[in-house]
Amino acid sequence: MSLPKRRKFRALVTGSTRGIGLAIAERLLKDGMHVISTGTGSSSDVLSRVEYFGVDFSDNDSLNQFLKFVKEAEIDVLVNNAGINKIDAFAEINLEDFDKIHNVNLRTPLLLSQAVLQNMKNKNWGRIVNISSIFGNISKEYRASYSSSKFGLDGMTVALAAEVSKFGILANCVGPGFIDTELTQNILGRAGINTLKERIPMQRLGKPEEIAAFVSWLVSEENTYLTGQNLIIDGGFSRV
Repeated sequence: MSLPKRRKFRALVTGSTRGIGLAIAERLLKDGMHVISTGTGSSSDVLSRVEYFGVDFSDNDSLNQFLKFVKEAEIDVLVNNAGINKIDAFAEINLEDFDKIHNVNLRTPLLLSQAVLQNMKNKNWGRIVNISSIFGNISKEYRASYSSSKFGLDGMTVALAAEVSKFGILANCVGPGFIDTELTQNILGRAGINTLKERIPMQRLGKPEEIAAFVSWLVSEENTYLTGQNLIIDGGFSRV
C-alpha cells in the first residue's frame, strides 16, 4: 500500500542570504519545501530556487508592505532568523541603536508570527522557530542591547507556545553558540577563534548546517510534542 502524499509546506526564512539563515533555507529546500527568503541584498545573493523578497525590517514601510504579503501567503513554517547586533558599553548605548536592534530582533518576529497564525490555526498545524543566541540565555559585557532582545525573544516564544500549541502550532527558540560564519570570522579573526575554541568542549566552532539540521527536524512532521523550549546548540560552551 502506498503512503499518502505529503503536502508541500511553505516556509518563510528571514535573513537567509548568508550564514545560518542561508543554511536553513538550503536545508528546507532539500526537505522539499517551498521556501520564501528575505534579506537586504539583491536576489542574486540567494539560491535561485527560493522566492526572494528584499526587506528592511528596521524600516516600517518596508516591513508593513511585506506583512501584507505574509498574511495572504499561507505560511506553514516560519523561521525568524533575521537579526542585528551592536556592541557598546552600557552607559554609551544610543537609544536609536537600542530601538533598531529590538525592532529587528524582537518586534519583527512578533509581527511575522501574528501574520501567519490565522492560516496555521485554519490548518491546525504550524511551526514557528525563533533563532535566538546563547546570549539570549547567558550574557557578557557590552551585549545589553543584543541580549535583552534575545532574552525577550525567548520569553515571547514561551508565551506564544502556551497560547497556540493546542492548535497544533509548535513554537520554539534555537540558540546557536559560536558558528563558523563569515560574520564570526570578521569579528573574531583567526587568533580570536583559536582562543575561543579552547573554551568550547568540542574544541571547534559549530557549522551553519548543524543548526539547519536541527531546525529541519523542529519544523517537520516528526516533531509532534516539543514546544515552548529554548534549545542551545553551542558545543557545550554555556554549560561546561
